[in-house]
Amino acid sequence: MKLAAIDIGSNAIRFQVSSVLDHGSRVLFKKLEYIRFPLRLGHDVFGTNRISDASIVKFKKLMKTYKLLLELYEVDDYMACATSAMRESENGEQLANQVLKECGIKIDIIDGKQEAELINKAIHSYLTDKTYLHIDVGGGSTELNLYTHGKKIKTRSFKIGSVRVLEHYDSPLIWKDMEKWIKDNVKEEYGRVISVGTGGNISKLFDLAELKPGAVMSLKKVKELKMFIEKHSIDDRIYKLQMNPDRADVIVPASGIYINVMEWAHSHSIIVPEVGLKDGIMLNLFEKNSKQRKVTFVNTEDQGKGKKTTQV
Repeated sequence: MKLAAIDIGSNAIRFQVSSVLDHGSRVLFKKLEYIRFPLRLGHDVFGTNRISDASIVKFKKLMKTYKLLLELYEVDDYMACATSAMRESENGEQLANQVLKECGIKIDIIDGKQEAELINKAIHSYLTDKTYLHIDVGGGSTELNLYTHGKKIKTRSFKIGSVRVLEHYDSPLIWKDMEKWIKDNVKEEYGRVISVGTGGNISKLFDLAELKPGAVMSLKKVKELKMFIEKHSIDDRIYKLQMNPDRADVIVPASGIYINVMEWAHSHSIIVPEVGLKDGIMLNLFEKNSKQRKVTFVNTEDQGKGKKTTQV
Protein backbone atom coordinates (compact mmCIF):
# COMPACT_ATOMS: atom_id res chain seq x y z
CA MET A 1 0.00 0.00 0.00
CA LYS A 2 1.21 3.51 -0.86
CA LEU A 3 -0.21 6.55 0.90
CA ALA A 4 0.36 10.28 0.42
CA ALA A 5 -0.13 13.32 2.63
CA ILE A 6 -0.33 16.96 1.54
CA ASP A 7 -0.03 19.51 4.35
CA ILE A 8 -1.04 22.98 3.12
CA GLY A 9 0.27 25.29 5.82
CA SER A 10 0.62 29.04 6.18
CA ASN A 11 4.39 29.07 5.65
CA ALA A 12 5.00 26.06 3.40
CA ILE A 13 3.27 23.17 1.64
CA ARG A 14 4.52 19.66 2.36
CA PHE A 15 4.04 16.53 0.27
CA GLN A 16 5.01 13.02 1.30
CA VAL A 17 4.56 9.55 -0.18
CA SER A 18 5.14 6.51 2.02
CA SER A 19 5.06 2.81 1.36
CA VAL A 20 3.21 0.82 4.01
CA LEU A 21 4.40 -2.70 4.76
CA ASP A 22 1.88 -4.53 6.92
CA HIS A 23 3.14 -7.69 8.63
CA GLY A 24 0.28 -8.16 11.08
CA SER A 25 1.83 -7.28 14.43
CA ARG A 26 4.28 -4.86 12.81
CA VAL A 27 3.65 -2.14 10.27
CA LEU A 28 6.39 -0.12 8.60
CA PHE A 29 5.96 3.28 6.94
CA LYS A 30 8.88 3.94 4.59
CA LYS A 31 9.23 7.40 3.10
CA LEU A 32 9.54 7.33 -0.69
CA GLU A 33 9.24 11.04 -1.45
CA TYR A 34 9.20 14.27 0.54
CA ILE A 35 8.88 17.81 -0.82
CA ARG A 36 8.58 21.04 1.14
CA PHE A 37 7.71 24.02 -1.06
CA PRO A 38 7.99 27.51 0.50
CA LEU A 39 4.71 29.08 -0.63
CA ARG A 40 3.78 31.47 2.18
CA LEU A 41 -0.01 31.73 1.89
CA GLY A 42 -0.15 33.38 5.31
CA HIS A 43 1.63 36.45 3.95
CA ASP A 44 -1.40 37.18 1.77
CA VAL A 45 -4.19 36.05 4.05
CA PHE A 46 -3.17 37.58 7.38
CA GLY A 47 -2.87 41.00 5.73
CA THR A 48 -5.66 41.06 3.14
CA ASN A 49 -7.89 38.08 4.07
CA ARG A 50 -7.36 36.74 0.55
CA ILE A 51 -4.93 34.52 -1.31
CA SER A 52 -3.36 36.70 -4.00
CA ASP A 53 -3.60 36.01 -7.73
CA ALA A 54 0.16 35.39 -7.90
CA SER A 55 -0.03 32.83 -5.09
CA ILE A 56 -3.03 31.14 -6.73
CA VAL A 57 -1.04 30.62 -9.94
CA LYS A 58 1.86 29.06 -8.02
CA PHE A 59 -0.49 27.01 -5.86
CA LYS A 60 -2.22 25.47 -8.86
CA LYS A 61 1.11 24.64 -10.51
CA LEU A 62 2.23 22.96 -7.29
CA MET A 63 -0.99 20.93 -7.01
CA LYS A 64 -0.61 19.79 -10.64
CA THR A 65 2.93 18.68 -9.82
CA TYR A 66 1.75 16.77 -6.76
CA LYS A 67 -1.03 15.18 -8.85
CA LEU A 68 1.58 13.87 -11.30
CA LEU A 69 3.63 12.46 -8.43
CA LEU A 70 0.55 10.74 -6.99
CA GLU A 71 0.08 9.07 -10.36
CA LEU A 72 3.76 8.23 -10.88
CA TYR A 73 4.06 6.61 -7.45
CA GLU A 74 0.72 4.84 -8.03
CA VAL A 75 -0.59 6.00 -4.66
CA ASP A 76 -3.54 4.02 -3.29
CA ASP A 77 -4.97 6.86 -1.21
CA TYR A 78 -4.11 10.43 -0.28
CA MET A 79 -5.37 13.28 1.86
CA ALA A 80 -4.71 17.00 1.39
CA CYS A 81 -5.36 19.17 4.44
CA ALA A 82 -5.27 22.97 4.49
CA THR A 83 -4.93 24.81 7.80
CA SER A 84 -5.19 28.39 9.08
CA ALA A 85 -4.28 30.41 5.96
CA MET A 86 -6.81 28.75 3.67
CA ARG A 87 -9.52 28.45 6.31
CA GLU A 88 -9.29 32.18 7.09
CA SER A 89 -9.08 33.39 3.50
CA GLU A 90 -12.17 34.74 1.74
CA ASN A 91 -11.30 32.78 -1.39
CA GLY A 92 -9.87 29.62 0.18
CA GLU A 93 -12.92 27.46 -0.47
CA GLN A 94 -13.20 28.81 -4.00
CA LEU A 95 -9.56 27.92 -4.64
CA ALA A 96 -10.06 24.43 -3.26
CA ASN A 97 -12.99 23.93 -5.66
CA GLN A 98 -10.90 25.17 -8.60
CA VAL A 99 -8.06 22.80 -7.70
CA LEU A 100 -10.47 19.87 -7.58
CA LYS A 101 -11.84 20.77 -11.01
CA GLU A 102 -8.54 21.67 -12.71
CA CYS A 103 -6.04 19.40 -10.94
CA GLY A 104 -8.15 16.54 -9.61
CA ILE A 105 -6.95 16.97 -6.01
CA LYS A 106 -9.54 17.23 -3.24
CA ILE A 107 -8.49 19.63 -0.47
CA ASP A 108 -10.02 19.39 3.00
CA ILE A 109 -9.94 22.77 4.77
CA ILE A 110 -9.77 21.64 8.39
CA ASP A 111 -10.43 23.60 11.58
CA GLY A 112 -8.06 23.86 14.54
CA LYS A 113 -9.68 20.95 16.36
CA GLN A 114 -9.33 18.61 13.39
CA GLU A 115 -5.73 19.74 12.92
CA ALA A 116 -4.94 18.96 16.54
CA GLU A 117 -6.61 15.55 16.36
CA LEU A 118 -4.53 14.53 13.34
CA ILE A 119 -1.27 15.65 14.93
CA ASN A 120 -2.21 13.90 18.17
CA LYS A 121 -2.42 10.61 16.28
CA ALA A 122 1.27 10.96 15.51
CA ILE A 123 2.47 11.94 18.99
CA HIS A 124 0.31 9.61 21.09
CA SER A 125 2.87 6.82 21.24
CA TYR A 126 5.42 9.22 22.78
CA LEU A 127 3.25 9.87 25.82
CA THR A 128 3.02 8.00 29.14
CA ASP A 129 0.71 8.59 32.11
CA LYS A 130 2.50 11.84 32.99
CA THR A 131 1.14 15.34 32.33
CA TYR A 132 1.97 16.77 28.92
CA LEU A 133 1.21 20.02 27.15
CA HIS A 134 1.45 19.51 23.40
CA ILE A 135 2.45 22.72 21.60
CA ASP A 136 2.14 22.77 17.82
CA VAL A 137 3.24 26.08 16.32
CA GLY A 138 2.39 26.65 12.68
CA GLY A 139 2.60 29.72 10.50
CA GLY A 140 -0.87 30.95 11.37
CA SER A 141 -1.98 29.17 14.52
CA THR A 142 -0.86 27.40 17.66
CA GLU A 143 -2.66 24.27 18.81
CA LEU A 144 -2.45 23.37 22.51
CA ASN A 145 -3.46 19.96 23.88
CA LEU A 146 -3.31 18.97 27.53
CA TYR A 147 -2.81 15.31 28.46
CA THR A 148 -2.89 13.69 31.87
CA HIS A 149 -2.89 9.98 32.75
CA GLY A 150 -2.71 9.12 29.08
CA LYS A 151 -5.87 11.01 28.11
CA LYS A 152 -6.37 14.32 26.35
CA ILE A 153 -8.49 16.49 28.61
CA LYS A 154 -8.32 19.93 26.97
CA THR A 155 -7.60 21.32 23.51
CA ARG A 156 -7.63 24.80 22.00
CA SER A 157 -6.44 26.53 18.85
CA PHE A 158 -5.19 30.14 18.91
CA LYS A 159 -4.59 32.57 16.04
CA ILE A 160 -0.95 32.99 16.98
CA GLY A 161 1.66 31.60 14.59
CA SER A 162 5.18 32.27 13.37
CA VAL A 163 4.20 34.12 10.16
CA ARG A 164 1.39 36.00 11.91
CA VAL A 165 3.76 37.20 14.66
CA LEU A 166 6.57 38.00 12.20
CA GLU A 167 4.29 40.25 10.17
CA HIS A 168 2.60 41.76 13.26
CA TYR A 169 -0.86 40.37 12.61
CA ASP A 170 -1.12 38.84 16.08
CA SER A 171 -3.45 40.42 18.61
CA PRO A 172 -2.50 41.24 22.23
CA LEU A 173 -5.98 40.06 23.23
CA ILE A 174 -5.33 36.59 21.79
CA TRP A 175 -1.99 36.39 23.62
CA LYS A 176 -3.80 37.22 26.87
CA ASP A 177 -6.49 34.68 26.03
CA MET A 178 -3.87 31.98 25.47
CA GLU A 179 -2.10 32.83 28.73
CA LYS A 180 -5.40 32.69 30.64
CA TRP A 181 -6.37 29.36 29.04
CA ILE A 182 -3.05 27.81 30.05
CA LYS A 183 -3.17 29.12 33.61
CA ASP A 184 -6.80 28.04 34.03
CA ASN A 185 -6.29 24.52 32.68
CA VAL A 186 -2.75 23.47 33.64
CA LYS A 187 -3.42 22.87 37.33
CA GLU A 188 -0.95 22.23 40.14
CA GLU A 189 -2.55 18.90 41.04
CA TYR A 190 -1.48 17.52 37.65
CA GLY A 191 2.13 17.68 38.81
CA ARG A 192 5.18 18.47 36.68
CA VAL A 193 4.27 19.39 33.12
CA ILE A 194 6.37 18.12 30.22
CA SER A 195 5.97 19.99 26.96
CA VAL A 196 5.78 18.21 23.61
CA GLY A 197 6.80 20.38 20.69
CA THR A 198 5.88 19.81 17.07
CA GLY A 199 6.46 22.00 14.04
CA GLY A 200 9.43 22.73 11.82
CA ASN A 201 10.83 25.49 14.02
CA ILE A 202 11.10 23.46 17.22
CA SER A 203 12.64 20.62 15.20
CA LYS A 204 15.30 23.04 13.92
CA LEU A 205 15.97 24.27 17.46
CA PHE A 206 16.40 20.66 18.56
CA ASP A 207 18.89 20.09 15.72
CA LEU A 208 20.85 23.20 16.72
CA ALA A 209 20.96 21.95 20.31
CA GLU A 210 22.85 18.87 19.03
CA LEU A 211 20.97 16.57 21.37
CA LYS A 212 20.58 12.84 20.86
CA PRO A 213 17.26 11.59 19.42
CA GLY A 214 14.75 11.16 22.25
CA ALA A 215 16.57 13.58 24.57
CA VAL A 216 14.70 16.23 26.56
CA MET A 217 15.48 19.89 25.83
CA SER A 218 15.27 22.36 28.70
CA LEU A 219 13.41 25.66 28.61
CA LYS A 220 16.73 27.31 29.43
CA LYS A 221 18.25 25.77 26.30
CA VAL A 222 15.35 26.99 24.13
CA LYS A 223 15.91 30.53 25.43
CA GLU A 224 19.67 30.28 24.80
CA LEU A 225 19.08 29.10 21.23
CA LYS A 226 16.63 31.94 20.56
CA MET A 227 19.24 34.47 21.73
CA PHE A 228 21.94 32.72 19.69
CA ILE A 229 19.84 32.87 16.50
CA GLU A 230 18.86 36.50 17.09
CA LYS A 231 22.54 37.47 16.98
CA HIS A 232 22.80 36.18 13.40
CA SER A 233 21.59 38.07 10.36
CA ILE A 234 19.08 36.39 8.06
CA ASP A 235 21.91 35.64 5.59
CA ASP A 236 24.02 34.07 8.33
CA ARG A 237 21.08 31.96 9.48
CA ILE A 238 20.76 30.65 5.92
CA TYR A 239 24.44 30.08 5.13
CA LYS A 240 26.02 29.44 8.52
CA LEU A 241 23.15 27.79 10.40
CA GLN A 242 21.86 25.99 7.30
CA MET A 243 18.24 27.19 7.50
CA ASN A 244 15.81 27.44 4.62
CA PRO A 245 15.13 31.11 3.76
CA ASP A 246 11.50 30.78 4.85
CA ARG A 247 12.65 29.25 8.16
CA ALA A 248 15.33 31.85 8.86
CA ASP A 249 12.90 34.72 9.42
CA VAL A 250 10.15 32.90 11.34
CA ILE A 251 12.22 30.81 13.76
CA VAL A 252 12.69 33.62 16.28
CA PRO A 253 8.98 34.52 16.62
CA ALA A 254 8.16 30.80 16.71
CA SER A 255 10.69 30.29 19.51
CA GLY A 256 9.01 33.07 21.45
CA ILE A 257 5.67 31.26 21.23
CA TYR A 258 7.12 28.03 22.63
CA ILE A 259 8.91 29.93 25.40
CA ASN A 260 5.82 31.88 26.47
CA VAL A 261 3.63 28.78 26.53
CA MET A 262 6.17 26.80 28.55
CA GLU A 263 6.62 29.63 31.05
CA TRP A 264 2.89 30.07 31.55
CA ALA A 265 2.52 26.32 32.08
CA HIS A 266 5.54 26.20 34.45
CA SER A 267 7.05 23.59 32.14
CA HIS A 268 10.83 23.38 32.30
CA SER A 269 11.47 20.81 29.57
CA ILE A 270 10.25 19.81 26.12
CA ILE A 271 10.44 16.66 24.03
CA VAL A 272 10.53 16.99 20.25
CA PRO A 273 9.18 14.02 18.29
CA GLU A 274 10.03 14.26 14.58
CA VAL A 275 6.37 14.20 13.59
CA GLY A 276 3.73 16.61 12.40
CA LEU A 277 0.45 16.99 10.57
CA LYS A 278 1.56 14.95 7.56
CA ASP A 279 2.35 11.99 9.84
CA GLY A 280 -1.06 12.20 11.45
CA ILE A 281 -2.60 12.24 7.98
CA MET A 282 -0.65 9.08 7.10
CA LEU A 283 -1.93 7.28 10.18
CA ASN A 284 -5.47 8.44 9.50
CA LEU A 285 -5.24 7.08 5.96
CA PHE A 286 -3.82 3.77 7.17
CA GLU A 287 -6.61 3.33 9.73
CA LYS A 288 -9.18 4.19 7.07
CA ASN A 289 -7.78 1.70 4.56
CA SER A 290 -6.85 -1.16 6.90
CA LYS A 291 -10.10 -0.87 8.94
CA GLN A 292 -9.00 -3.60 11.32
CA ARG A 293 -7.10 -1.66 14.00
CA LYS A 294 -5.74 1.64 15.17
CA VAL A 295 -2.00 2.20 15.14
CA THR A 296 0.54 4.32 16.98
CA PHE A 297 3.49 6.24 15.63
CA VAL A 298 7.17 5.64 16.40
CA ASN A 299 9.82 7.40 14.34
CA THR A 300 13.20 5.79 13.61
CA GLU A 301 16.01 6.93 11.36
CA ASP A 302 18.40 5.08 9.12
CA GLN A 303 21.53 6.98 10.14
CA GLY A 304 23.63 5.48 7.39
CA LYS A 305 21.42 6.62 4.53
CA GLY A 306 19.73 9.55 6.23
CA LYS A 307 16.29 8.09 5.49
CA LYS A 308 13.45 8.10 7.95
CA THR A 309 11.07 5.25 8.48
CA THR A 310 8.07 4.86 10.73
CA GLN A 311 7.27 1.78 12.76
CA VAL A 312 3.78 1.26 14.16
